[in-house]
Amino acid sequence: MTAAPEQQAEPEPDELLLGFARALRAAGLGVTADRERTFLVAAATVGLGERAHVYWAGRATMTSVPADFPVYDEVFERWFGGEAIPRGRRVEVLRPPVRQAPLDGGDGHGGEADADTLEARASAQEVLRHRDVATLSAADRVAAARLFASLAPRSPLRRARRHVRSTNGSVDGPATLREQLRRMGEPGRIHHRRRGVRPRRIVLLVDVSGSMSPYADSLLRLAHVFVRSVPHVEVFTMGTRLTHVTRALSERDPDRALAAAGRVVPDWSGGTRLGEAIGAFLDRWGRRGMARGAVVVVFSDGWEREGPEVLGEQMRRLAALSHRVVWANPHRGKVGYEPVQQGIVAALPHIDDFVAGHSLAAFEELIEVVSRA
Repeated sequence: MTAAPEQQAEPEPDELLLGFARALRAAGLGVTADRERTFLVAAATVGLGERAHVYWAGRATMTSVPADFPVYDEVFERWFGGEAIPRGRRVEVLRPPVRQAPLDGGDGHGGEADADTLEARASAQEVLRHRDVATLSAADRVAAARLFASLAPRSPLRRARRHVRSTNGSVDGPATLREQLRRMGEPGRIHHRRRGVRPRRIVLLVDVSGSMSPYADSLLRLAHVFVRSVPHVEVFTMGTRLTHVTRALSERDPDRALAAAGRVVPDWSGGTRLGEAIGAFLDRWGRRGMARGAVVVVFSDGWEREGPEVLGEQMRRLAALSHRVVWANPHRGKVGYEPVQQGIVAALPHIDDFVAGHSLAAFEELIEVVSRA
């Protein structure tokens, strides 16, 4: 009597979804750990009963630009095939435990109590890093403001015209000849040289209109970190007009810097004229060299008062002048977001990186994108 063939164990839903996310990363999409967690939350919300639900949850959370869609579709079909996705139980999203630290400093004993306190603080900070800054309470905003000091922007690099000495590379003829002259014509060491590097300019265009007011304070804090940390950074605010605020943000103290920026920005929480503001930047500063070869970061949700044609044309001009255009949208990191606003649709063809801009974790990812530009 032959034994019945052993059935292959059905994969757990969370293992299946995490494997899909890693397959997308291996295919070249920018799937970070933060996006994996967001995908799990989205899948848990919509449920695993329908393939379409999982498809749209993944596409909304793990793609950045329309160019990612064909790769996403191919990996989705290969990973899930024609099989139904296991229903099983709903995906359990693991969140770090938060323990309340004692207000009186504990009972005076070390060991386990100190470890619990440190774990509570670390867990609270980790949760705060992934919170949408627009939803923070006043106390959480104060705590989040302190976490901005941990951000470490780095300048993207470009090849310089001048050469520097190197142990390999092309032969440095003049230096090699001078070496032989010092040796009275005797053969000596052959010198090499290579092209040096220099930091690229970074331009930050921050939308401070009414729809962006919940994020404006955090975005200017991020801009202050850039101004204080790396060279060649210029910051402008956009609303109904364009305002140059680099000098105001050069204050060492972040609160004083934000107060100084608030005094020089006349259109805080007003209307939105993104196309006109970007056009004013290009006409007054961009063509004079500020945008030429620079990494330009636009912080905006894409809501435009005027027609989208103006924004599309100005973004085309901006992309032609700059080295790379990054657009950070605070709604990009939210579950179910689709870039359907007229302004975003008009700008997307001229954007190199379309990233989230709603949390400290998203700001860290943005910093990495800018440093690699």
